[in-house]
Amino acid sequence: MPKFKFPLFACLCALSLLFTACGGSDENEPAPEDLPSLDDVLGDLPEAQMDAAYDPAADVLRYTGEARLRNVKQLTFGGDNAEAYWSFDDEYLIFQSSWDQLTKQGCDQIFIMRANGEPMEAGQQYSLVSTDRGRTTCSYFMKDGRVLFASTHEHSDECPPPPAKAEGRYVWPIYDTYDIWACETDRSNMTLLIHGPGYDAEATVSPDGKYIVFTSTRSGDLELWRYEIATGDLLQLTNTLGYDGGAFFSLDSKKIVWRASRPTGEDAETYKALLKDGMVEPSDMNIYVADADGKNVVQVTDLPGANWAPYFHPDGERILFSSNHHSIETSGGREFDIFMVNVDGTGLERITYSGTFDAFPMFSFDGSKLAFGSNRRADRASSRETNVMVAEWIENPTDADRNFVSNVAMPEASEHGHGGHGHGEGEEDGEDHGHSH
Repeated sequence: MPKFKFPLFACLCALSLLFTACGGSDENEPAPEDLPSLDDVLGDLPEAQMDAAYDPAADVLRYTGEARLRNVKQLTFGGDNAEAYWSFDDEYLIFQSSWDQLTKQGCDQIFIMRANGEPMEAGQQYSLVSTDRGRTTCSYFMKDGRVLFASTHEHSDECPPPPAKAEGRYVWPIYDTYDIWACETDRSNMTLLIHGPGYDAEATVSPDGKYIVFTSTRSGDLELWRYEIATGDLLQLTNTLGYDGGAFFSLDSKKIVWRASRPTGEDAETYKALLKDGMVEPSDMNIYVADADGKNVVQVTDLPGANWAPYFHPDGERILFSSNHHSIETSGGREFDIFMVNVDGTGLERITYSGTFDAFPMFSFDGSKLAFGSNRRADRASSRETNVMVAEWIENPTDADRNFVSNVAMPEASEHGHGGHGHGEGEEDGEDHGHSH
């Protein structure tokens, strides 16, 4: 594909970003305190005008109860597609997919697409950016226009085999052949960026462009590490037994949010035994925040089940995350929805109501849209396919939002939801899509 570069997001939001960066700030860029507030960015369109411009009947991918989402748009249409993250100019999304129309590799590869669903510059809908060898996961845009992702391709062209079943447990594979690579969007200049003994993956970039946070087993446990882009210096951020992973920076780059398990007693012994065999059981996780240097760790949620895939709201005071805590008793935890909570753990609010699988939320840098992965369908039929969605984010829901009722009938068979492909507990095939976040 032709090479393209992403602008530095000439609008204000690029400066306070979330994903990547190389080099220092431009002396002509406004200071963070000079940037507009979220309300300024989102605007204050009169409620009546907002409602008049909105056609609820056409919003077929929006479910009853989703007061903060409008005009939900599906961008992929088969297989498994997940972890879609925005470019700094909000023009593109990078995501991983095993959809057989995109790759014949048989396991995840990394692609780029336009966030509005329009074709790419050369006319194609999706552009491959990984090698189409090995297995990949956890991709992200960098501020200099490059992308990064974890891949096993240096060790083998084949997909690594899934882990053996662990006494009927639902487990995620922790491949020790994952290393973190960077390249241009045309796949040139493929560079091994972060590597070492064991698993290195789950990398995201600070909005100020200074750091990459990632998960590694180089210390003997699944811990968070920070990589300084300018120097290559490493700093271990966590050191408590359990799976620390899926970390993201706040928009001001001062905080990180991640999900972690904290096994004790017999559970701790099981955790260590599984990790020794290259597996982890993601059934009991909660959300944590800390300073960007790993200090002042605070547990945000204390919920049963799997609470994961966290992402900061643009105001830095709230967090979106995926959880099955509400469906453990009704469906055995097979339904995952997106929730929002204050950083102090109060104000838990449910965001999605599809009754299926909703996860991997990420705000666009202007705060106006939310990308996420979902098993929802316009016809409400049951599906094990996970697709990328983009919705308008409603910061201040109107009466029309609060009272929204979908006009699409829900099939009886899917009233209580059906777990996503490999996302929920008890999935039979052991595959997961983007488990790392």
